Formats: sequence, C-alpha cells, structure tokens
Amino acid sequence: MAHLTPRSAYGRLAERINRFPQGAPPTELLFRILEMLFSEREAGLVALLPIKPFTAGKAAAVWKTDEAQARKTLEELAGRGILLDMEVRGKTYYVLPPPMAGFFEFSLMRVRQNIDQKLLSELFYQYLNVEEDFIKALFATGKTQLGRTFVQEPVLTGENALHVMDYERASHVIERSRHIGIGVCYCRHKMEHLGSACDAPMNICMTFGSTARSLTKHGIAREVDKAQARDLLQEAYGRDLVQFGENVQRGVAFLCNCCGCCCEAMIAARKYGFLEPVHTTNFLPEVSDADCTGCGRCVSVCPVDALALAAIGEPEDGSEKVARLDAQVCLGCGVCVRNCREGALSLVPRPERVLTPLTTTHRTVAMAIERGTLQDLIFDNRVLFSHRALAALLGVILRLPPVKQAMAVGQVKSRFTQWLVERG
Repeated sequence: MAHLTPRSAYGRLAERINRFPQGAPPTELLFRILEMLFSEREAGLVALLPIKPFTAGKAAAVWKTDEAQARKTLEELAGRGILLDMEVRGKTYYVLPPPMAGFFEFSLMRVRQNIDQKLLSELFYQYLNVEEDFIKALFATGKTQLGRTFVQEPVLTGENALHVMDYERASHVIERSRHIGIGVCYCRHKMEHLGSACDAPMNICMTFGSTARSLTKHGIAREVDKAQARDLLQEAYGRDLVQFGENVQRGVAFLCNCCGCCCEAMIAARKYGFLEPVHTTNFLPEVSDADCTGCGRCVSVCPVDALALAAIGEPEDGSEKVARLDAQVCLGCGVCVRNCREGALSLVPRPERVLTPLTTTHRTVAMAIERGTLQDLIFDNRVLFSHRALAALLGVILRLPPVKQAMAVGQVKSRFTQWLVERG
C-alpha cells in the first residue's frame, strides 16, 4: 500500500490532481483507489502532465522520452478512461480529466474484467459516502458548482416555456451535439456491486462532444444518434430521474439521469442542500392548498426530500395535510409536478435567476478562484521563476482575510474570466 508522502509516485499524482479546482483530498482510501487505477510508473508519469490539454510531443518532452513511446503510453491511458484524447484541427490533444466528472466515473462506465470493479466500488463508496471529505470539497465548497439541474420539459406550460433559455433544456443539449455517447451509470453500477442499486435504468447516462468521442472510441461508452438519445431522455422522464448536467451554457460534456438513492449529486443535495451543492433550475413548485389532497405522491418522488406533508391549522384538530416545500433545498426539477395527479402543483419562476457560466473555461476559472487554485490553473508550467513568482503572488491574494480577498478576487475574476470568454 502506498504511503501518504509527496515523494512517492502516488503522492505526486495526488498533488497533481489537486492542482485542479475539482481535486481529491489525499487520504489512505484515495491512495488505494489510485493504486488500482494506475501502475506506479503511470502514476509518476501522469503526475508530470500539465493541467491544460497537451500533445504527445509535449508529454515526450516532459517525460524525456521519444514521441512514439509517449504516444503509446498516452493511448494506453486513454483506452482505460484515465485520459481523454481529442482531435483539434487534425492534431491529437490529451487531457487528464478531474476525478469527477472524470476518471472515477469512467472506471465504472463499462463492465471490465481487467480490474476488480467490486473492490473499486467498495473503495469509492468508503471514500465518497463514508469519509465525505471528497464530496464536501466537490459539492459544498464555493458558489460555482460542477453541475446543474435541468427542468423536466414535459411539465412546462406555455407561460413557463417563455422563461426557459435553450441551454436550460436537455433536449437542446442533445440537438446541438455532434457526438453522443451512452455509458453505464457510475453511481448505480457502484451501488450494484454493493448490493443496493435501485431498478432505474443502468445504461442511460450521456456524454457529448469531444468527451463522448473519446469515450466511444475506446469502448467506454457506445455512440448513439440524436433520436436514440431523445428516446432515452423520455425514458428518464418516465422513470422520474433528474437530469443533472455540466454547469455551462455551451459545450455541455455530460448529462446524467439521476435517481435520489444512488446518485452522488442527489445525495449531496440532500445532505448539504443549504450550501447549494447543485445549481438549481430557475423554477420552484408552488402548492395549491385547495387542490392538494395530501396523497404524498410528490413527497415520495422528490429526490432531495424538499417536500413534506404538513397539517393545515393545528395538528391536534385532526386537520388534513397538504404538501409543503423547503425552497432552500429544492432543485426545481419538476418531478413532483409531473407526478401530481390532482393538478395541485405548478412551476413558478424563482425570485432571482440562477446564473450559468458560459463555457467550461469560464466555470473552471470561477471554481479555481473560489477554491484557491487559480495560480495553478493560470501558471501551469511551473519551471520558470517568473511563473513561480506570479503563482506565489496569486497565492497570497487568495489567502487574504475574507473581505480583502473578496475585493481582490472580484477584480481578478471579472477581468480574467471576461478575457478568457472573449477569446474562447
């Protein structure tokens, strides 16, 4: 078993992973997971890779080897979902994705015999669901989160539809994507190995664009067309699954169809709803007391326990019960509205619109600022002294007292993210 020391290959890999905003707290469980996914040699090599996309030539220079050997190693890693490879203007680039959404999920997005997936699932469960440091760091840190909820389109009325932007529709994400991949649901696959998966469909989670192209190329996901993806989306609606996707307006990379019992995002939303670990839709369900019969159907289908039955008037009077909403934890998905047979629930706009980052770059920079890793993101090449000096300066800014930090970060955030977006 690896030791928690930065001098080991796995220790250096953990440090590399944590230079990205979506990192992984280094515990003994993380090291056991990394040992299952990476050989010691691979861990040492990947620890040297940049955060930004890179070519085989760049990897060869970093690894001090020839390009052919570097490309072979990179392709082996991409074949296991450790790296993603993408074609840009006829040139192949590689990138190490974060653990989530990334190589943690990819390791269970297909059934494999070359790794003990049952043991890996048990380790994931202990690391994510028992220790909880990883989930808290991923879902309950900062205001900009990895994912957002999509409203269930079948429940939208004509008036509601006027308030829904195209990027807020799962159907629009499907229509705009040139590549669509369907993979095994990581969450339910993990829970299946633990003997507690629900009966929701397993092969229903979607990836798009360059991520889908890489995963389908290596057999981690299967390629489908838009019609097949639309059918799966309708199946997800019918099974009361929540659409949870990348928190961006353009170039959404993933769209999961989540159940409340297995999904890490939904579990986090129940545990840390007051911290807003998942960005909501721009809607809230509104209860009509006159129409509500207190059947409790909406309560049972809510994936984050945002609804409960409460008595009208004084409980000792034996008053009838109606549904009551905890708006602080509600995702605004609309699953409850879809299941209300009395028409007592309807969607209404939230008082304030929920803002969605423009692109993955925009979201990543915002997350880095909030999590104190912006210096790692900007100054990826840490060889030059000037880079180290600037990184140290930004590190000082990000460790200022909260009020001063907010002022400094606000300036960096507004100017730098705008600069990136304009050139993205």
